[in-house]
This record gives sequence, C-alpha cells and structure tokens, in this order.
Amino acid sequence: MSLWTTRRFLQTSGLMAAAVLLAACGKKEAAAPMDAASASASAPAAAVVYTVGTDAAYAPFESQNEKGEIVGFDIDVVSAAAKKAGIEVKFVNTPWEGIFNALGQGDRDLLVSAITITDERKQTMDFSSPYFDAQQLIAVKDDSKVGKFDDLKKLKVGVQTGTTGDEVVTKLIGKTSTAIKRFESTPLALKELESGGVDAVVADNGVVIHYVTNNTGAKFKTVADTSFTPEQYGIAVKKGNTELLEKINKGLADIKADGTYAQIYSKYFGAAPAAPAASN
Repeated sequence: MSLWTTRRFLQTSGLMAAAVLLAACGKKEAAAPMDAASASASAPAAAVVYTVGTDAAYAPFESQNEKGEIVGFDIDVVSAAAKKAGIEVKFVNTPWEGIFNALGQGDRDLLVSAITITDERKQTMDFSSPYFDAQQLIAVKDDSKVGKFDDLKKLKVGVQTGTTGDEVVTKLIGKTSTAIKRFESTPLALKELESGGVDAVVADNGVVIHYVTNNTGAKFKTVADTSFTPEQYGIAVKKGNTELLEKINKGLADIKADGTYAQIYSKYFGAAPAAPAASN
C-alpha cells in the first residue's frame, strides 16, 4: 500500500472514530422499560360504570325525551343516589319483557323501572330499600259505570304484560280469559282505552294519574279500590351482590335525609311525599 494511501486511510479512520465517540457522548441513555406491574401500579384505575336497565316507556318514572335521552323520576332518584354513594351509572333502555333476564345474565348491574318489590321477585333478585309507595288504579271513560274492581269481571281490561296490574286482573278474571288485553306498555293500553278497544285499564297509580292529567281530551276518570294491596318500588340488583346493594341503600338514605328525594318527588308529582317510603 502506498504512503499516501496509508496516511489517507489512517486519517479517515481517525475521523470516523472521533465521530462515533462524539455520537456516543451526545446520545441520551434510553430509559429502562417499565415492567407490567409497575405500569399497572402507576396508572389510575378506570372508574367502574354500572349499567342500569330501565324500560323507558313508563312516564313519569322513565321515558325518552325528544332528544332520545332517558328521563324521569326513577332516573333522577338513581342518579342522585349514585352520586351520594360515589359511583357512576349509565341508563340503558331495556324492554320490560326481558329486563329481569338481563339482570340475571349480568347484562345489567341494576334495574330501575317502577319495579314492585314482591316475594316472588325476591327469590331471583335482591332489592334496595323502597323508594316509592304505589298502588293499582283503574282508568275508565268518564261515562263508565265502573265503581270498584269487581265491576271489571265482565269487561275487557287492558294491562301491561308482566306487571302487578296484569297479576291482579288475571286473578280476578282468569288466566286464560280472552277479556284480558296485554300490551307492551301502560300508555299503549291507555291508548286502547281511548279508542274503545278495552273498557278499563289497571296499572300503577303514578303512571295512570300522569297520563290522565296530560291527556284531558281522552276524558278518563280514575277509580280506586281498597282491595288493592299497597306496593313499594325498589331498585333491583343481581342476587347476592351485597356490595352494590349497600352502596345504593346508602345513597338512597342520604338523599332522603338531605331533602333531595323530596325535591325530586315534588318535581314529578306536584307535592312532597307524605313521608319517605319506608322499608317493607
């Protein structure tokens, strides 16, 4: 190899070595990768959002407004109770006929849909402390001669499928009677009464009174009967979910104690309740 070539080679090699050295000195040391456990420990835990099933066709307890939002007395009560309990909830419109299966299968964490607490339902789900006192009420046309529940024995009666109204009418008229007309919602049954398809409708007092008040053109009247057993609504959770049930009960107790419940009640029913719903 010639002298010039050797010198050039050495110069070039020296420059390359210097460049590599400078690059090494200027390069920041890469951060050690964080193991999975450390990453998990440092990341904030995602907030649990509980899914609440509700059949939004039962105003004033639950319905959908013009924007498609689920609103109503039940929605306000659960939202307020959840806030007091420090939990997050979201409401999902769930048809009444499948609402209890959705809870049992784990598709819903809670149910609030003007659900009457009954011994039969307690076998398959757990209930919060009661949050509303209810009773069945009869709706008929203004000129109807119906004055008591027994007067419905020979009439066509509309009910919402699977409700306590359905149960009491079935006991009165008979399970296989064709005189019982079942509907997906109470408002649909009341529309049928308006058109003359049934002679009466039996349903929860809150829903019937709300409909009659807001549909004066239908010319309905209501008939109460002392034979109807007083009922109470509760929030349902999956059987055995005591942790969630305790949170909901605490939230309900807090909103009853600080006046929030009475404010919500007045908003939908025009006056404060005579007394907070007591345990059944």
